[in-house]
Order: sequence, then C-alpha cells, then structure tokens
Amino acid sequence: MGTSIGITAVATAFHHFQVTVTDLERSRAFYGGFLGLPELPRPEFAFPGAWFQLAGGQELHIVCVPAPNWRAPRVMEIYETHIALRVGSFRTALEKLHAAGFHEDLPDDHPLKIVIKPHPPTGYPQVYFFDPDRHLLEWNAATLDESG
Repeated sequence: MGTSIGITAVATAFHHFQVTVTDLERSRAFYGGFLGLPELPRPEFAFPGAWFQLAGGQELHIVCVPAPNWRAPRVMEIYETHIALRVGSFRTALEKLHAAGFHEDLPDDHPLKIVIKPHPPTGYPQVYFFDPDRHLLEWNAATLDESG
C-alpha cells in the first residue's frame, strides 16, 4: 500500500516484542535465568522493565506499567498469540521443563502445563508453556532428538 506522496514504509527486520508483566523480578528470573536470555542495558523510562537479547539481534522487552491492558489468564490454547524461540535440542528443552515442574499431564488451566507436539504439521517439534504471567511461549527445534 503506497501513499499519495510516493513514500512507503517497508519493514526490514523484526526488532523486538514487548510483554507486560506483573512482577519484574520474577519475570527477570524467568526470562534471564530459566530461559537463559542475556539481559541488555535498558534506557531509563518512567516505568520498570528489562530488555533481553534474542538470536539475530532481536530483543524481548518486559515491562511493568500502571493499569495495563490485561487479559485474564486462561487455559492453554496453543493457537493463541505466543513467543516462539528456537532451541538447539528438543530433548534438552523438555528435560529442563520437566526438571522445573512443567508437565504435560496437568490440567489445561494449570500454570505448569505443557503441550508437546513432537510431529506437528510444521515439520519441527514444538513444546508450549506459560511464563509466570501466563503469556504463552513455544520452544521448537530443527529436529526431534528423542532420547534413546
């Protein structure tokens, strides 16, 4: 879609995704500690937050803002909006989730529920899980490296 003055804006790359959280330190521990994302320096804003480095120069920003637009936590529905991150080993990712108390046999509304899709139509294995504020995340890998 062009403009009447002949200028168009074309996205050249995905830069960042921002997630609103309720407890900055709890989310910082999850994204930086559990997920292992390196924390980046963040400019001074009027609201607390943290920035994390993703592969390829992309970033994930978490913020605590007054009176956020908040959608109440729901059951896990993997087709909902989510953040998908590629991992090197699907097996290792599942082991990490299980060691942290995440399990596939929990009720759909449980905060530690995971959904494992080893052979989805996408062609790469996926596992879905919640962050501490029940934002949906996906880890996927290039191949399924099942334990033997």
